[in-house]
Amino acid sequence: MIDQEMKKAVLDNFEKVFGKNDNVKAYFAPGRVNLIGEHTDYNGGHVFPCALTIGTYGAVAKRDDDKIRFYSVNLDRTGVVETSLSDLEPSKEAGWTNYPKGVIWAFAGRGMKLDKGFDMVIYGNIPNGSGLSSSASLEVLTGFILRDLYGFDVSNQDLALIGQYSENNFNGCNCGIMDQFAVAMGKEGSAIFLDTADLSFEYAPIRLDGAKIIIANTNKKHKLTDSQYNARRSMCEEALAILQKNLDIKGLGDLSIEEFEENKGLLTDPDMQRKAKHAVYENQRTIEAVKALKAGDLERFGELMRQSHESLRDDYDVTGVELDTLAEEAWKIPGVIGSRMTGGGFGGCTVSIVKDEAIENFKKVVGENYKKKIGYDATFYTVSIGGGPEVI
Repeated sequence: MIDQEMKKAVLDNFEKVFGKNDNVKAYFAPGRVNLIGEHTDYNGGHVFPCALTIGTYGAVAKRDDDKIRFYSVNLDRTGVVETSLSDLEPSKEAGWTNYPKGVIWAFAGRGMKLDKGFDMVIYGNIPNGSGLSSSASLEVLTGFILRDLYGFDVSNQDLALIGQYSENNFNGCNCGIMDQFAVAMGKEGSAIFLDTADLSFEYAPIRLDGAKIIIANTNKKHKLTDSQYNARRSMCEEALAILQKNLDIKGLGDLSIEEFEENKGLLTDPDMQRKAKHAVYENQRTIEAVKALKAGDLERFGELMRQSHESLRDDYDVTGVELDTLAEEAWKIPGVIGSRMTGGGFGGCTVSIVKDEAIENFKKVVGENYKKKIGYDATFYTVSIGGGPEVI
């Protein structure tokens, strides 16, 4: 569902910043929310994200030289950021443009070099720093634009892999594949049950008769390239290496709960054992949650969401007081089917499934109690499940 006002605004801004251009085209790529399966994607486990109808809008036109000029309506104070095809290096000065630059760099690394530069204006309605994948949305948007403007032969799944590769190797954040995959492969009305070990996936229709998905934003800024995220990933890699001495596994996602419990003694560092436990248990929870959803058992799905949050809080240690307050207050409200943190953690958002008749009370009570405890407001959004990137 394209927001026509956003589309108009991005095109108007293109004309205002770069002048009238008859060849300008408009594009959209969604944000995503993960319903369950957190910090499993780089551990070879399952995830269950869906694309959203909010996302990133782009207006782009090719140039006749090798210059690339970027402008963000959201960060208008930054002004126009200029670079060229011969200067595809990450830099602090480049700021947000390191994300699209990284994608151009990754395309070139696969032999898809641009012959000419372009002018690009972006405008997003994903709350900044919310953990709803504004960076993956921008990466997939850029890849989709490059494919369309320059005629490259890449699938949407390739766009996801290129986006992840650029974020890992150009931007220095060791994210898994989930965010880019959910953005690139989104399907209206369905979440994606993805096995990150081999990228096999299926679309699972989300039927929430009489309920809605509500995102609550802590409004605490977080930045995933922070050492916290990378530290957890490397601890899981270390745990895997230790377990592989005794077990024939490729990722922690290959382990059943029973196998993990039999072998967890090999992990002598208690913190490492807890981190590995989360990866294994969360993977199994995600598999069970999708089964519950298919069987129409939303109550069980909600219980598993809660267990997921508790594990992220107690074992993986990525929630923090803001996310815990939002989730714990949500659990007390009649009509809340399930609630948990979503995304990388350390701030960002919770995702809740709330019965229609309880939504207003949920926002009011959780909002008031959050402000009382944290000192500033949370923001609530009722979201819909949308499709992948498109020309608009």
